[in-house]
Order: sequence, then C-alpha cells, then structure tokens
Amino acid sequence: MHSGVHQAIATVWRLESARITASVARVVRDIGVAEELAQDALVAALEHWPRDGVPDNPAAWLMTTAKRRALDHLRHRQMAEEKHDGIAADMEALGATHVPDFVDALDEARQDDIGDDLLRLIFTACHPLLSTDARVALTLKLLGGLTTHEIARAFLVPEATIAQRIVRAKRTLSEAGVPFEVPRGAALGERLASVLEVVYLVFNEGYTATSGSDWMRPALCDEALRLGRMLAGIAPQQPEVHGLLALTEIQASRTAARTDAQGRPVLLADQDRGRWDHLLIRRGLAALDRADLLTTEPGPYHLQAAIAACHARAVRAADTDWARIAALYAELARVAPSPVVELNRAVAVSMHAGPAEALVLVDALLQDKALRQYHWLPSVRGDLLARLGRHGEARTEFVRAAELAGNEREKKFLMERADSLTQNGTDAAG
Repeated sequence: MHSGVHQAIATVWRLESARITASVARVVRDIGVAEELAQDALVAALEHWPRDGVPDNPAAWLMTTAKRRALDHLRHRQMAEEKHDGIAADMEALGATHVPDFVDALDEARQDDIGDDLLRLIFTACHPLLSTDARVALTLKLLGGLTTHEIARAFLVPEATIAQRIVRAKRTLSEAGVPFEVPRGAALGERLASVLEVVYLVFNEGYTATSGSDWMRPALCDEALRLGRMLAGIAPQQPEVHGLLALTEIQASRTAARTDAQGRPVLLADQDRGRWDHLLIRRGLAALDRADLLTTEPGPYHLQAAIAACHARAVRAADTDWARIAALYAELARVAPSPVVELNRAVAVSMHAGPAEALVLVDALLQDKALRQYHWLPSVRGDLLARLGRHGEARTEFVRAAELAGNEREKKFLMERADSLTQNGTDAAG
C-alpha cells in the first residue's frame, strides 16, 4: 500500500542526504552527529509521509526536520554543559533564532552556502588523517548516499567491516577535533589531492573490479561520476577537478562496449565504438576544455583525461594518435612519476614505434618491487612477446598474469590468451 511513498522517500533521500547532512554538520560541527540527526529526519519521513502524504517540497521537509533536530541537540548540549552563553552563538550558526518553514528551507538549499557545506563535507570525509579505505567508505556513505550493505557488496567485504570503518572514521575525526571547513593556503592542495584520490579510487574499482566475478561494477562508476560532477559544481576554478571529471566521463562512455554478451572483457582495440556513449564523451571533452582554460600546467588527472580524449576522438582504433599518447605519458611520468605510468607509456610506445622498442622499456621494470604483484606487468610483456612471435615466452607471461589477477573474469581472460598461443610452438627470432 505504501510502497510508492517508500520509493519516493528512498529517491529523495538518495538525492538530498548529502546536502542535509552537510547543512546540519555546519551547525553541530561533528559529521557523526550530523549524520544521526539527518537519519532522524529520514525516520520521521518514514513515520509521517505514509500517513500524511508526500509533501509538496520533500527535500525542504527533510531539511527543516533535520534542522529542528539540530536545534534540539544544541539546546540539550548547551544546557547539559551549563554554557548558556553558547546558545546564542549556536543560534547564530543556525542563521536564525527560529526554525525555518518549508519555503525558507527550500530557498536556503538553493543558496551558495549549501554548496560550501557540501565542499566542507567532502574535505572532512576525505581527511588524510583517515586511512584510504576509511575515506572511501565514509565518502560513499555521506556523499554517495549508499548504505553500508551497498558499500560492502560493492567492495566484496563483510558489512560489519564497512560499518566498523565508518564508525571509527567518524570517531577519529571527532576525537581529533578536525574542523568542518575547507582548508586554506598550501593545505588546500594537499587536501584536494586526497578528495580527488577517493573519487578516482571509487571510479576505478567500478571500472575494473579488483576482485570478484564481475569485470565491472557500474554502480560505483555512477557514484564516482556523481561525486565528480558535484565537486566540479562547487569547486569550479580547480583544473584538476575538471581533469578528473573529464577522465571519468570519457572512460565511463565505454562501459557498454567493454564486455561481450557473456560478460567477458573486450580490449579497447576490439571494442565496438558505435556502442560508446557519445553524450558522456561530449561531457568529458567539455570538462577537459574547461581544465585547459584554467591552467597551462596540466596535473595528473588532466593529463590522463587528455590521453582518454585521444581514444575518444578516434573513430576507429587504427585512427588513434599513439604518438601524442606516448608524449602525454612521458609528461605524466614527469609530473607524477610511477612504474605504472612507465608501463602504460611502454604500451603507447609499442603501438607507435613497435613491440621491440617497448619490450626494452618493460624489461627495465621487471626488478621494480612495486610491480612484482602487479598482474598488468606480465600481461603487457606477454602481449609484446606474442606480437614478436615469441609465443612460448608469451604464454608463460599470460599464465603468471592470470595467477596474480584477483578478478575472476580477468583470470579467465588471461588464461584464454595463454591457451590461444601454441605452448610448444617455434618462437620467431628477436
């Protein structure tokens, strides 16, 4: 009977929970308390809306109810601490000495301070004081609107583990007295890097799952895109924000073409580009243009977006500008040096200058400790050896890559590549 109302509540909550939590957190200065108060508003909706009907402005109803809870919380806290002078300051933080009506709350939701509150919430949830896993879980909970069950299912870990990470993260932030604010000066760059890293990690886990039986987890890609668009809207002058958004939009455009009818991975060169989402490509290229206008010194996400754009602009795989991609990877290696970047540069070099030249670059990475358990190293090396006709060596590399891979689809794909090569075939010279 009430299924339609419950669906409406779920939809509004998914869209508005971050704004409500952020607005309340500005008042109570504690994201753990803010989330509890926002959840109280959700419970109130579940109690009242099936009986009274869905209000005309459901988002405003939730915001107003949450602020009532915040006001009650402040009163009780100040009275318990017998700090009556603090009530006036708390009232000022609320922006008024009365609870706003539904229209007031809706108007406030349209004001710039809501964007500021969301920005504060993102920077707080992604504080470097927290572990990467904790930042990801807390961000998806507070800003993605996901339940602990959904987050646990996405990352294939027990729900209790995710719940503990979130609880500990909120406790850590509270005990450390982390201010609910956007950092200033030099600290902004460091903290922004942490925020972007979380969005990037969420997207990558959705784009190519590190474990489990599914090649992709599109729901995580969708959440990362939502976070990236939100961040671009509230931090429009940051080029790396637009760079990351461009990268994720363009990569997400390939989702439908990345697997076949059986769910098996399809390599970029073999994808049906007619199945790419051209709206996402246009959005990504527009974000890249904005990043280009904001800086002449592209950062890592900006450069990766430029690489993705080279693929997006190629009507056919054969049209890809591999020379430019190799040059962009060289610049990326200068800006953000890492063995993984060098490995990707080797792939671009192989497509531009041939597998023999690229194999020299890959072999130089064999002793790098950071890549010893990285399955893409033997996978790339196997591909280069196969193209050189050294099939026996290539097969060995693909088998090793399959052993290192954590994703079941990927393991199977790599073993199929190994099996396609003649184990005892005659290797070509060189």
